[in-house]
Amino acid sequence: MPRTKRSIEQAVTIDGVQLIWKLHREQQFTTDDGWKGVAIHVRIAEGTRRELHLEYPAVKTQKLDYTRADRVVVNIRAAKVEAHIRQAMEEGWDPASRGKPYCFEVEELPN
Repeated sequence: MPRTKRSIEQAVTIDGVQLIWKLHREQQFTTDDGWKGVAIHVRIAEGTRRELHLEYPAVKTQKLDYTRADRVVVNIRAAKVEAHIRQAMEEGWDPASRGKPYCFEVEELPN
């Protein structure tokens, strides 16, 4: 039986821009890419502009002789997510621009 997805959403103001981030995907296994970590989508509060997709690494734990990652629930701290949004802005994401979503792979977890 599949687990229900958590509903995590928060508003934040960074450099005078009001943004809303929300949990898009829990950790999951895909046949094409293997384990994919948590994903968070960030959008501007008013209007439609370029979105940001924060992609986090998968968390794996060793149990007995196999790798088990499907039951890991990653705690998400708002302060860490805000810091990762700032990193994405430094790397080139402009929330006021238009275009395809900006995918930013984060090295550390949001907890």
